[in-house]
Amino acid sequence: FEHLREEAVAGGRAVREEGDVETAMAGTEPDLDVEYVLPYLAHAPMEPMNCTAVVEDGHCTVWAPTQFQNAPAVVGGGARQVAAAAAGTDDATVHTTFLGGGFGRRAERDFVREAAEIAGRIDGPVKVIWSREDDIRHDFYRPASVHRMSARLGPDGAPAVWTHRMATQSIMQRLVPGWVPGSLENMAGRRDPTSTEGASNHPYTVPNVLMTYAKVDLTVPVGFWRSVGHTHTGFVVESFIDELAHRAGEDPYAYRRRLLGGHPRHVAVLDAAAEASGWGSAPPEGRARGIAVVESFGSYVAEVAEVSVEDGRPRVHRVWCAVDCGTVVNPRIVEAQMESGIAYGLTAALYGRITIRGGRVVESNFHDYPMLRIDEMPEVEVLLVPSGDAPGGVGEPGTPPIAPAVTNALFALTGARVRSLPIELG
Repeated sequence: FEHLREEAVAGGRAVREEGDVETAMAGTEPDLDVEYVLPYLAHAPMEPMNCTAVVEDGHCTVWAPTQFQNAPAVVGGGARQVAAAAAGTDDATVHTTFLGGGFGRRAERDFVREAAEIAGRIDGPVKVIWSREDDIRHDFYRPASVHRMSARLGPDGAPAVWTHRMATQSIMQRLVPGWVPGSLENMAGRRDPTSTEGASNHPYTVPNVLMTYAKVDLTVPVGFWRSVGHTHTGFVVESFIDELAHRAGEDPYAYRRRLLGGHPRHVAVLDAAAEASGWGSAPPEGRARGIAVVESFGSYVAEVAEVSVEDGRPRVHRVWCAVDCGTVVNPRIVEAQMESGIAYGLTAALYGRITIRGGRVVESNFHDYPMLRIDEMPEVEVLLVPSGDAPGGVGEPGTPPIAPAVTNALFALTGARVRSLPIELG
């Protein structure tokens, strides 16, 4: 984290430049200059990594809960290419099973390689099942990140200058550039859209914007985690805009709405969540509400969280979630995915942190890497906001808004701003 902090302050390559930040800030100090820190996170699916493989007549067949079946252009390939190479055969057949929780972890192929390699050296099928301890201690983790944010407000209270200096590891560095054509510069990871998405294209109207990305090389293995870059940029951007609203003396919902000109789909879900939650009316005694809105994977999600503090810990009672995912094919699936995304994101906000000490991961099972329990799950109301646009994703967009919605509510309740996760009060 010291290294990430140093790189964030030093600044990396510019990934977004609009207006003239240097001139706009000349001779002035920022109205807000803060740091946000997010930890490594494991995926911790309910079903640990597993794969069954057999080699017969020079052909490898695997049964695996994989998200990444066939990818010949990616370094190492998808499950099919990895299995064939590990088993020493010319080709492989992949039968995809139910995932038991994917979240990006099952886009990795290490557990497929393990089973296929053994199958290629014995007579008969092999079934590999990782222990929970293996699963948590040998993951490809959501990257840790440090964000330096500063802004200067104009006479009308709107941000006139917005700077965001981010430092983290690159997920895409292990993959070939052909997988996401033109998205990276010479695959050295100098610019990684999976790191900066949601921040390099945040929708708020600011005349002078500078965002820099510092790719930091660390030895901790990192990979895709549910909502990828939006999992940290959603928290940072929606926390920062909330801080600016309070600094300007404005209502956080109204402030966002004022700065979202030209983004009607953001405004529509924001309005729907605010109306459903009774935003502006007094919450029950001892509770407060927070709001956040994030676009990810072609879908727009706004969430309002109603929160209290019980025994020194945050308690989330209700969540109103408004989603515009374009054309809705199956409403029940959209609702279920929003609920599960909220549960997953809330788990990370309240508990998620992978600690590395002496070169190894400390956490090992659910006793020290806890999940949200059923009695902690808030009541969730999902509102489908209609639009005629093409279908967007629903598996991931429910996750990014929940952490900032909760921490923004905690600020409204306690006056203490949460700038690092998991949430620790006092």
